[in-house]
Amino acid sequence: MDPLFLSMLSFLYYSLLHSSKWKGSVGKILLNIKVTDLYGERIGFGRAAGRYFATILSGMIFYIGYIMAAFTSKKQALHDMIAER
Repeated sequence: MDPLFLSMLSFLYYSLLHSSKWKGSVGKILLNIKVTDLYGERIGFGRAAGRYFATILSGMIFYIGYIMAAFTSKKQALHDMIAER
């Protein structure tokens, strides 16, 4: 398959499901993890799209951006902090 098509499909899957009424992808739903804003509300498509692209930064250097979630009071990874702005 075309890599551009797969990239677009991945972007749409992530962004649409994270901004949906289910508040997460299929895996997150199965684990009862919800993607919300700081007030527990559903995020919009724009913020979900921002999170998608910010996850690239979270994984760039030994996944430090993801590991950060274990040490923050709100359990936020780097991409969560970036998308909040």
